[in-house]
Amino acid sequence: MTVLERPFARTLALASLMFVATQVSAVPMGPDDARLLLSRTGFAATADSVKIWSQLSREQAVDRLLADSRTTPITPPPGWVSEFVPRRQFRDATDAEKKELQRRELTKSLELRAWWLQEMLLTPSPLTERMTLFWHNHFVSSQQKVKSPVLMYRQNVLLRRHALGRFSDLLHAVSKDPAMIFYLDNASNRRAQPNENFAREVMELFTLGEGHYSERDIKEAARAFTGWSIEPDTGTFKFRYFQHDDGVKTVLGRSGNFDGDDVLNILLAQPATAELITAKLWREFVSPEPDPAAVQRLASRFRDSGYDIKVVLRGLLTSPAFYAQENRATLIKSPVDLTVGTLELFQVETGELTPFAVLNAALGQNLFAPPNVKGWPGGESWINSTTLLARKQFLDRLFRAQEMRGDSQAMMAAFRGGGGGGIKNPAKLGEQMRGRFIEALSEIHFDEPRWTARLADDPRAITQLVLATQPVNAPDPKLRGMDLIRALTQDPAYQLK
Repeated sequence: MTVLERPFARTLALASLMFVATQVSAVPMGPDDARLLLSRTGFAATADSVKIWSQLSREQAVDRLLADSRTTPITPPPGWVSEFVPRRQFRDATDAEKKELQRRELTKSLELRAWWLQEMLLTPSPLTERMTLFWHNHFVSSQQKVKSPVLMYRQNVLLRRHALGRFSDLLHAVSKDPAMIFYLDNASNRRAQPNENFAREVMELFTLGEGHYSERDIKEAARAFTGWSIEPDTGTFKFRYFQHDDGVKTVLGRSGNFDGDDVLNILLAQPATAELITAKLWREFVSPEPDPAAVQRLASRFRDSGYDIKVVLRGLLTSPAFYAQENRATLIKSPVDLTVGTLELFQVETGELTPFAVLNAALGQNLFAPPNVKGWPGGESWINSTTLLARKQFLDRLFRAQEMRGDSQAMMAAFRGGGGGGIKNPAKLGEQMRGRFIEALSEIHFDEPRWTARLADDPRAITQLVLATQPVNAPDPKLRGMDLIRALTQDPAYQLK
């Protein structure tokens, strides 16, 4: 993707926004607030976007973000997304056939990750992708257990479709999603032998949170979800009536001949559900420590709105707490924030994004494969001595990509390895994918003169755009261009947003 190709959709959006900005009569939010809003609701705040959005008031900017949100991606998906592979093909295959099937599935998994990263860069609605990623880490499923890139793709599409809709609709939809049914074993939840995995996680992690239900509630809810299964040939949801327990259940003090949808509605009626989601959104957008009173107020509005996600987001993003000085630079960038945000901020030209998908995995955020049902814990867990060094090495090598061209081994070393799903042995990719990997690395290009010229090569302006706060190690005031960029991106403050 060239600098011209990648932001085309966003250029149209910015052009529309520029027209709106000329009509602004309220107090403009200014560049500092614009940078904060754009970097936290997307992945980066570019010089052009800050200039335009800074002319809007806080309320106008948030309303515009919400109004422009999408429900579908603009990036064409991989060609195989309609080719569901039934699990029995693996069971019935010979050892050689299984090895080939596994290689193909690995290739598809990498392509799926690269596809999503490209959508994050291309989309005219970064907030949509931010929220899709948020829900991916809330309603956790993992390719490692689901073992179907097609089902993981379908779930990603579902999360995006409801990302800024109603949480109630999202909860009902994802509970019947085949990837979720596989991941939490509901396909084996039958009347004669209920499986409690989904019932437990839907209460503990997806809605109420710990302390708001009993073991008896879990057992009764599990009975209600019996029969929610999958059609093995198509990978679609299937309700198996004869496996469903149609007896009376008692959940959270209410009794009836409940099915799964009834139980979900009972959970949605509890104030604890709105409070859990609101607090989690606070930690995503505002600060690591939610304000209990503010969360309770916002959660009440969220629940009263019928769980309209835009209502709670507008409340968060226009709140004094969001813009409070003490809450700035308090959030640590995830690996995706770091990689996608850096590419976007510096308008780096790239080929396909497979190397960055592998890098994210090495840094601890393997898309479509969170570590467990609780997802990535985020925050300070993103940073340790190993990952911090790897982050700095990535940034250093990214801005030396031109120097590394032709040295394929050095380039591979810059983007592989590590725990959390990194590709330690590139031979596992197969020769064709390995070739694509190296070709993608060779296409990375940062046009430093063009980028710094947009900021008049002004060290102060560059620093304010690149860092969320003052640098920990003040760079030499004589530094300019690439030398300044390298100094700023190596500063600890670059890891914050």
